[in-house]
Amino acid sequence: MAPARTEGWCENVAGTDTLARRLWKAIEPIHAVVYFASEPAEAARANGLKGWWMGYFAGRVAPAGPLGPGAAQALFFAFPPRRVSRALPDAWSFAAPEKILRGHMEAAQAALERTLPPVEPPELERLVVLLERAVQGCGYEGRALAAAWASVPRPAALVGRLWLAATVLREHRGDGHVVALVHAGLNGVEAGMTHVATGDVARDVIQTSRGWTDEEWDRARERLAARGLLDADGGLTERGHALRLTVEEDTDRLAAEPVTHLGREGVEEAIRLAVPLSRHLIDSGVIPMPNPIGVPRP
Repeated sequence: MAPARTEGWCENVAGTDTLARRLWKAIEPIHAVVYFASEPAEAARANGLKGWWMGYFAGRVAPAGPLGPGAAQALFFAFPPRRVSRALPDAWSFAAPEKILRGHMEAAQAALERTLPPVEPPELERLVVLLERAVQGCGYEGRALAAAWASVPRPAALVGRLWLAATVLREHRGDGHVVALVHAGLNGVEAGMTHVATGDVARDVIQTSRGWTDEEWDRARERLAARGLLDADGGLTERGHALRLTVEEDTDRLAAEPVTHLGREGVEEAIRLAVPLSRHLIDSGVIPMPNPIGVPRP
């Protein structure tokens, strides 16, 4: 039996994005400054971490504690295990997770303070309150990254609270996306390849940013073609389109909890307040377009 659709995530009008997807598009660039601004990389170097990727993996997983490569690889589904194991657990020999987390949080706040457009304090506070209220609706069963970030104490500054709330919500959605991909029978490289096959993102953006070799990419293409999901040109077949649609619908459904908790009016207000901030981050070049996250300009 198909899961019931709730108002919180169903399409508002035929052919339009769901509320859950619109909220993600509106707040993802706010979170994503940690991947493109200079401050987080500088904080990682200050903590002795070696290379950008060590800072990425250690910073993103720090709230979960000193994980080894096995657990970390399970969380970083989209990446080859070897890329994760080159960073973890070695990162913890340079700095404890608590120290890395503190530097990461401070850097994220500093990056937003530098890159966000001017915003009236009441509007910023209202956006933060709405996103934190949405976080209260999140369930964390099977969502390890979201649960870890939800345990981080709120910063004192509004901008720090904004980044943390956006982070919990995006990791909650991201954990659900991994569940949807695994349920569809896709592994990390296959997930990236089917995303590329939609035409929404280029192969070089996904393959290079994730670290898959040409041989791994080609083998995945053969497997997907054998399943009838890719055609001879590497595009999605009718069955492939249906699978990706199911994955995205399941992702939105699994992201329904915070949306339903906040309610339609609250979500619409949060989107209205967040979109100008995210558009500025993209239009000013802080968040590149296209980007390996696959987030469009809201």
